[in-house]
Amino acid sequence: MKESTIIRRMMKSDIEEISQAFIHQGWLGREDTLTSYLQDQENGERDVLVADFDGSVAGYITILPDAKHGPFVGVYPELTDFNVFELFRNRGIGNQLLEEAEKRVGLLSEIVTLGVGLHSGYGPAQRLYVKRGYIPDGSGIWFRDQPLAPYSPCENNDDLVLYFSKRLNKEI
Repeated sequence: MKESTIIRRMMKSDIEEISQAFIHQGWLGREDTLTSYLQDQENGERDVLVADFDGSVAGYITILPDAKHGPFVGVYPELTDFNVFELFRNRGIGNQLLEEAEKRVGLLSEIVTLGVGLHSGYGPAQRLYVKRGYIPDGSGIWFRDQPLAPYSPCENNDDLVLYFSKRLNKEI
C-alpha cells in the first residue's frame, strides 16, 4: 500500500496527538503552545500547517506573516517551529511541509525567513534549509534574540540561532 502525506491546516483535534508525539520522543508536551497557535490561526496571526501521514500527524510548521524575532522583525514572513517527528523522518515530509509553507508565503512576499538553532539537534533542519536554497542573512549568530558580539560568551541551547532567508520568485 502506498504511503501518502496530506498537508493541511491544524485542527483542534491535532493538539493532543502532536503533544503526545513530543512526549514519545522524550520531550515535554506542548499543549499550551499548540493551543495558542490554534488561537493565533483563528485570529489570522499565524498559519499552522500539519503533515498528515496516512492518518497520523507526522509534523508541522507555522507561518508568521511578519517575523517576530531576529533581523527580519516586521519586514518579511517567518517560518517557525518546524518539526517532523522522528518516526516519520527521511520520507520527504519536511520538504513537503516547507514546499507548502513557501507557496503560502509567496502569496504575501517574495522573501521568506527563518531561524535555526546551532546545536546538533537542529542538524537535519540545517541541512534541509541549505538544500532548499536558504542562505544566512549575514548578521551573524543571535543569542536570546540579540546579535551576539564576537568572542562573547553564550550557551549552545535553543537561544543560539542563525537566521536565513530565501527569495521565492527566482525570476527577480
